[in-house]
Amino acid sequence: MPQSPDPRRLVPRFSRGERWVHWTLAALMLVLIATAAILYLAPLSQLVGRRHLVEQIHVYTGFALPVPVLLGWLRSAALRLDTRRLNRFTPDDFAWLRSRQRRSGAIPVGKFNAGQKLNASFTVGAIAVMLGTGLIMYFTHLWPLAWRTGATFVHDWLAFGIFLVVAGHLWYAAKDPDARLGMRHGLVPLGWARREHGAWAAEQVREDKLRAAEAPRLPK
Repeated sequence: MPQSPDPRRLVPRFSRGERWVHWTLAALMLVLIATAAILYLAPLSQLVGRRHLVEQIHVYTGFALPVPVLLGWLRSAALRLDTRRLNRFTPDDFAWLRSRQRRSGAIPVGKFNAGQKLNASFTVGAIAVMLGTGLIMYFTHLWPLAWRTGATFVHDWLAFGIFLVVAGHLWYAAKDPDARLGMRHGLVPLGWARREHGAWAAEQVREDKLRAAEAPRLPK
């Protein structure tokens, strides 16, 4: 009778390139949030001072924000594969959104659950919108007043939305040490994968069995 895999065994979840993109993007996003808070909140602005420097840091960090995503997509096959996974909603994803027992493992979602897919879509869309509105606000001489006014309105309110999404992301990450392990080292326990991403965990087990079957056997 075949022995079931050890749930404590670590399985690969994210490549080095994917983790580099995540942490670089996270660092840039935190710099943008911090500098935005200094620019928009008078007490912080007075405390820090050097408003022009803070503004320049905010602007050039914003211009750099899409760079790690684009470089990662060009250089990492694993990131391109996960991008396709993130872009595809399945019936199990809709069931996961409707369920009150999302984290019980009863719904065998893939490598990413519906919440992670929505978060990724929001993040990519927000980067594009913030970059576009930021360009309009920075190169003011190129655009009519109505465009600059609209861009400022969208930029400011979307920034508030991004802050809420990032805060929620950090809150969920703080409650899940195994997910943090996957983003730090690229590995997660098989038991966690079965509970949180059952369909993907089953794929990992099948791939392991296939590799074991194809491995050359040493003579006894």
